[in-house]
Amino acid sequence: MTFSIVARSADGESWGVAVASKFLAVGSAVPAAVAGVGAIATQADANVAYKGQALAHLDDGATASVALQRLLEEDEGRDHRQVGIVDVDGGAASHTGPSCLDWAGSRTGEGYAIQGNILTGEEVVEAMEAAWLASPADAPLARRLLEALAAGDAAGGDSRGRQSAALLVVKEDAGYGGLDDIAVDLRVDDHAEPIGELARLLDLNDLYLTASTEEEKVPVTPELEAELERLAQAAGARDFAAWVGTENYEMRVAPDGSWIDQKVLDIIRGTAS
Repeated sequence: MTFSIVARSADGESWGVAVASKFLAVGSAVPAAVAGVGAIATQADANVAYKGQALAHLDDGATASVALQRLLEEDEGRDHRQVGIVDVDGGAASHTGPSCLDWAGSRTGEGYAIQGNILTGEEVVEAMEAAWLASPADAPLARRLLEALAAGDAAGGDSRGRQSAALLVVKEDAGYGGLDDIAVDLRVDDHAEPIGELARLLDLNDLYLTASTEEEKVPVTPELEAELERLAQAAGARDFAAWVGTENYEMRVAPDGSWIDQKVLDIIRGTAS
């Protein structure tokens, strides 16, 4: 009922899962990941307990293959399960039980595991693998995962149609305010075009919940500070700091006001036009 990709970034700093299905809120059941540990997708007749169990095995030092073997040994329903795992070093393993509904199968390689069931055909996972391998290795992991997911959907995807999609990426200190490892955690639970909607949400995530790069930071001079205060007050805010908090741009403006992200500068200047 689902197709997914589990992967590690080429630099070894991020792990993630992208998944889509003709199933309500697939993101609530399939993906799990912990930075510095690995990632897993559990699907078909999903055993959601696999998520915590697999991550615990990986955290104890098991490879993806060993973690998968342990999951299956302990589960009498293994023939109905489909699972993909990538470990801390990029080792990958995937399992498709013989009782999974056709078409069902997987592809694995260094740093990725791709799997799906009730698909239009093998071409879905083939397209996902091709898209993953063709994408720039230094591109953000979330973008690479989404491209692979979209390629699978374009190749036919779930034979029953579309309903939901999700994207989860973890990286140490990448969360809101740098206080956890959740770089991206987006879900489209019920939508006619869930992957397209997921792409729209990822753009918003990059703006609101991703820290600015050094190249994006514009130093705030006394002249720019005065302009920002004027623009913020013209927009109805008490001051610029209040405008930043109201508009949720805290990740893209320095707490001490020493720099502002170029995107946010363009946005506040646009409010006056």
